[in-house]
Amino acid sequence: MLQLIQGDIAERPGQYLHWDKMRRLKPPPGRSYREWWFALRFRRKQNFRELPLTDSAGKKCVYSIPDLVFESLHHVDQRCSGEIAMADIVTADDQARQHYLVNSLMEEAIRSSQLEGATTSRKAAKALLRSGRAPKDRSERMIFNNYAALQFMREGIGDELTPETVLELQRILTQGTLANPDAAGRLQQPGEERVAVYDRNDHSLLYTPPPAEQLEDRLMALCKFANEGEGGRFIHPVIRAIVLHFWLAFDHPFEDGNGRTARALFYWYMRTHGYWLVEYLSISSILREAPAKYTKAFLYTETDGRDTTYFIVYQLEVILRAVDQLHSYLRKKVKEVRDVEKLIKGSPEFNHRQLALLGNAVRNPDAAYSFQSHALSHNVTHETARTDLKQLADKGLLEQHRLGRKYEFTPASQLPELLKDVA
Repeated sequence: MLQLIQGDIAERPGQYLHWDKMRRLKPPPGRSYREWWFALRFRRKQNFRELPLTDSAGKKCVYSIPDLVFESLHHVDQRCSGEIAMADIVTADDQARQHYLVNSLMEEAIRSSQLEGATTSRKAAKALLRSGRAPKDRSERMIFNNYAALQFMREGIGDELTPETVLELQRILTQGTLANPDAAGRLQQPGEERVAVYDRNDHSLLYTPPPAEQLEDRLMALCKFANEGEGGRFIHPVIRAIVLHFWLAFDHPFEDGNGRTARALFYWYMRTHGYWLVEYLSISSILREAPAKYTKAFLYTETDGRDTTYFIVYQLEVILRAVDQLHSYLRKKVKEVRDVEKLIKGSPEFNHRQLALLGNAVRNPDAAYSFQSHALSHNVTHETARTDLKQLADKGLLEQHRLGRKYEFTPASQLPELLKDVA
């Protein structure tokens, strides 16, 4: 036994394997599968740190920080906080930043809802959120609520989490979508049928959360964990955010909306602790690509001594993949903007004022222009400004809206493609 645990068994580079995966691989020379697993588990236990999160029997969850986690945390620190070199299409001005933030919140609201069963298409969902019309069915209501909840996460929770704000977050997420409307904004109660987690394919029972009698105290403990300063044992902020996500989902305290509430808390903690880029990411887009992996990350923790490292490893991978997706998208948008600007530069179709406005409109799809603003920007008469904007509207490049006695002009949808056609 001593020889076994003092051997050279170590984590495989870039992996933190559960027995479910390890038993399908080739063990080290001279070792059986069970010897390999025993030695690895013994080494892991030497580095476990306890969390205040417990199972229903009071046994504490644990986590460790293997090299894989250290490396991933380093990359998240580098790429999601502080002064980050971002594409000028995002950092150019407040209007551009607001446009990309709104788009990102919409994307997360849509994908998070689709992950939980909403069937509305992405295109239809974006049209719903942009129009501001009332939702027509449960799927649209889920998406509408999720967007409102993400806005509440940004503006309504503040810097300290309380049970009341968690309940309000869940109420916003679920209002108008529950068979029992009374369940919105409250914990499940003793005597009610407790929610459980089932397999998406065969509907077999995967996990039974703690009893309702414990939920009030567990929510208090979750908020205390979220609000802890650095006086005690240090927990990396990203790990704390991931554990908050795991904790709410582990407790499953609500009749519905547990996953969406958990992901919103993750965004809140990351945002309030300096990881500003996370607001531009859609975590649920990655989770939706392989929902079984998301479920397994929870199950691996439950079936291996409450070791949350499995979930931490998975969520770090998701964050970094979402960052890669964002940068890929931004590179595409930057190229699109520059290609269009190059294409229309010096075009006889437009005067220099119109070219300047179109360049701004491509970079800021949510911009709005008026005769007065155009006249002031270029020091021309009201009539000249009127002619400039009307010509662009006649070509379909701007959309004209009447606001009382005045007119407002906004960039046409798909403006870059339209400009390519005109040029």
